[in-house]
Amino acid sequence: MTTRWLTPEEQRAWRAYIAASQLLEDAIDRQLQQEAGMPHLFYSVLANLSEAPDRRLRMTDLAETLKITRSRLTYAVTRLERDGMVRREDCRWDRRSSLAVLTDAGMAVLERTAPGHVDTVRASLFDRLTPEQVGQLEEICTGIARGLQKPEAGGAAEDVPWRRRSSPCSGQPPAQS
Repeated sequence: MTTRWLTPEEQRAWRAYIAASQLLEDAIDRQLQQEAGMPHLFYSVLANLSEAPDRRLRMTDLAETLKITRSRLTYAVTRLERDGMVRREDCRWDRRSSLAVLTDAGMAVLERTAPGHVDTVRASLFDRLTPEQVGQLEEICTGIARGLQKPEAGGAAEDVPWRRRSSPCSGQPPAQS
């Protein structure tokens, strides 16, 4: 099998992507550490829970949304739980699952931190793009994410770390059919 080396154009694009993504993540992490004493991952947990019905999500669904392993999410939720920003509850309809719940204290931290976070994201990314480029960025990133989440030939969806088969549980009983 012959290696398909990157073309010079692809190599430049790859290196530009790596540099931009690392610098962007660093800028976001620095801002969140300064304003809230937390890394971007912890903020993302809080933000996703704030948008969920009743501010609660099943841990496996939250891991999939964040595109991280369940063990990494467990670590983050444990730290946030220790700080009183999140609590865990048993899922009444899926004994294998638990729910992460955003507390009032976590919501207060999120509300205090969100304006600075949005300013950082805007200044670091969107202010540097034209409206057309924003649409292109969305299209490109969506295509990459979609392709990476598809099971490889012969693989199962469960091969992706954040996925597993389980019954739905969002704080509501499953629909009867």
